[in-house]
Amino acid sequence: MNFQQQCPTFRTDKIKKALEDESKTPVVLVACGSYSPITYLHLRMFEMAKDYFIDLRDYELIGGYFSPVSDFYQKEGLIQAHHRVKMCELATDTSSDWIMVDPWECMQNGYQRTAVVLDHFNQELNKDGGFLLSNGQRSKIQILLLAGGDLIRSMDQPGVWDIDDLHHILGDYGCMVVERTGTDVWEFLLSHDLLYEYRKNVHVVKQAIYNDISSSKVRLFIKRKKSIKYLLPESVMQYIIENNLYTSDVTRKRDYLSKEMD
Repeated sequence: MNFQQQCPTFRTDKIKKALEDESKTPVVLVACGSYSPITYLHLRMFEMAKDYFIDLRDYELIGGYFSPVSDFYQKEGLIQAHHRVKMCELATDTSSDWIMVDPWECMQNGYQRTAVVLDHFNQELNKDGGFLLSNGQRSKIQILLLAGGDLIRSMDQPGVWDIDDLHHILGDYGCMVVERTGTDVWEFLLSHDLLYEYRKNVHVVKQAIYNDISSSKVRLFIKRKKSIKYLLPESVMQYIIENNLYTSDVTRKRDYLSKEMD
């Protein structure tokens, strides 16, 4: 049985057991991406979004998920899905009490559009009616796409997004956008007709401490034999070493990266 044929149970073990305020709408964040490899910026995006919810009167955050893309995405630097899922699990299993990894997207036999992925989460989380309240009733869980400003700007690029998908994502779910260095999301939101139409469903989170770590930079550092320590979790770095990832020169890479663990 290969990776695509496995059918793991959908994880809900880190979902809040009870709402602090049952008048609020329970929210789950979903971050779709390559995660090749996962970095501290990916993890920080969830934490910045969590802080944002402190000031939201109508919503309460109950959980979050990483959803790595499938191998069919064919993006440069994309290693096999089982590696990317494992690195995401290593980065979150012991360090976070609310972020999980869902491998459904990357286990499909074909590329899955973001709208379809969000539908998957909606089906899993709301199949019994939503979040169970203390009075026995259920509250529908709101799914929000967690994304960086660069993903939102891609919504204006011809041929990248299906217009019906954008209406579905922004209208039925919504986005939480974390601004990245050099990206003015508010300016883009004002100039983009569709984003402006659904502006009440788009939450913009500003970075208090700017972080521009990217997976592509990490891969480049490995290729050029530069230190990647403190750019990503120690467990993820160890996994890269043990599995000889991101370079074809296995021997020299192992010698180089082993020094990182000293």
